[in-house]
Amino acid sequence: MLGLATTSAGAFDITGKYCDTPSRCVNPATTQGMVTTSNYLATQAGLKVLRDGGNAIDAAIAAAATLAVVYPQMTTIGGDNFWLIHNAKTGEMRALNASGRAGEKATIDFYKQKGLSKIPARGYLAANTVPGVISGWDEAYRYGKQSMGSKLNWSQLMDSAIGYAQDGFAVTPSLTKWAQINVNPADQEFRNLQRFAGFKKTYLKADGSVYQVGEVLKQPELAATLRMIAKDGAKAFYQGPIAKKIVDELQRNGGLLTLKDFANHKANWVTPLKVPYRDTMAYNLPPNTQGMASLEILNVLNNFDVKKLGEGSADYYHLIIEATKEAFADRDRYLTDPEFVKIPLDFLLSKQHGIDQAKRIQMATAATAVKPLDPKGDTIWLGVVDKDGNAVSLIQSVYHDFGSGIVPEGTGVLLQNRGSFFSLDKQHINHLAPGKRTFHTLNPAMLLKDGKPLLVYGTMGGEGQPQTQAAIVTRIVDFGMTPQDAINGPRWLHGRTWGAVSNDLKIEGRTPLAVTDELKKRGHPINVVEDYTDTMGHAGAIWIDPATKVRYGATDPRGDGVAAGY
Repeated sequence: MLGLATTSAGAFDITGKYCDTPSRCVNPATTQGMVTTSNYLATQAGLKVLRDGGNAIDAAIAAAATLAVVYPQMTTIGGDNFWLIHNAKTGEMRALNASGRAGEKATIDFYKQKGLSKIPARGYLAANTVPGVISGWDEAYRYGKQSMGSKLNWSQLMDSAIGYAQDGFAVTPSLTKWAQINVNPADQEFRNLQRFAGFKKTYLKADGSVYQVGEVLKQPELAATLRMIAKDGAKAFYQGPIAKKIVDELQRNGGLLTLKDFANHKANWVTPLKVPYRDTMAYNLPPNTQGMASLEILNVLNNFDVKKLGEGSADYYHLIIEATKEAFADRDRYLTDPEFVKIPLDFLLSKQHGIDQAKRIQMATAATAVKPLDPKGDTIWLGVVDKDGNAVSLIQSVYHDFGSGIVPEGTGVLLQNRGSFFSLDKQHINHLAPGKRTFHTLNPAMLLKDGKPLLVYGTMGGEGQPQTQAAIVTRIVDFGMTPQDAINGPRWLHGRTWGAVSNDLKIEGRTPLAVTDELKKRGHPINVVEDYTDTMGHAGAIWIDPATKVRYGATDPRGDGVAAGY
């Protein structure tokens, strides 16, 4: 049970909060609504919607819309999103895929004829998939309105986002950091985003310098776009003046998307994936997301006594890393748009496959055969549980920090570069094709117990998402930690993230030296990083006590988010 575990590093106080240091003794609890996001303004926006009579979906949309304004380095309305929604009234789990498809003119031959061996990561040719965010909000809202009830209309959910876009907001350390990184004239291909007029006009000051922490950033063009969406819904974005402005600028600059691409786009309800873990059921999204990998890790861990290994031990880290390698091997072999390739999900998530994967793990030696891909992780995750017990796990992204760098004139919409991850090799599982959805790292998660939400959780961080999810689940389910304690704990990252040039095992400096030394002995390529680095992503969680129904919220000290309830 939550609140009963202790560790040598600290103890639970009388309210059930875990304190490893006084400044980290934060575990907000409520019997009503709880919201956790990667930015405090977004959490407040979601909480206001709950207080005003909105449901969990309404609050998630309000929070996501606010993040699309105040957190553009990680998410905008020019990106994609994925949803897990638990309906407390019906008991059903719904999954929504709101990722965009490649444009009708986006072909391998198009890029090859330009002498390119890979799709550019930035610029007009990188923005080759339709933004899916608004379609996700629209479809989820309609479902929530019909099945959960709400006192709010669509336009009210945009109020906070419009206000921050029009009147401005105080720039956060995260925004300043990533803006500064991306204004680098020496890196002409990747980080020199000020070369794009729309980016420079929208996110830099008049003299071309970066907004500093505490300075006020206004986005009047984005405010106007959001007002149109608030008034006319998703149609304004996909079939109206917004689509026309985006397409016109892309085509003037050699881009690929067409008005037909926008008009034909739709989000799709899909069947969520699930595997048992201990006495819970873990849910995630099917391909084209890597949710299958997140669940495969848990499926492998089912074959080990994780609790006996000891949280934070070398055995604990080693086991999850090796399970991750097994899951990533399957992911890299199969993952793409399931409308183009049959993916054997029943087999990959079967009990027997998990047993076979577990047998290959050598506890004394790190496997070296798996070579992870290089998907980045510039993303936000948020979670909401409302007073009725409806729950939402939502993830939204623009792929690289600031996506493609393209902001079409008159829109304020920063377009993602998710389609740049397509391969131009026709034999590659994730090769480019018109109308195809690319491999997505995004995967929101939820644990149910006895058919009811127990843990709503997720993180940004590319390849780190499945690994951080495994850390959160094992720390809470196997070791009885609070969600805040689980998120605060030292984390690791096997693979690449944030555009790193090499694969290694990044591990936070707070990890005991004896543990990192032992991992080195077993063959792990250790790279010790900062104690609380956002390389590990910004995780969040809401834990619902099965007996009392009290909701415990948590957010990541590596970011500038907050969990709050009422």
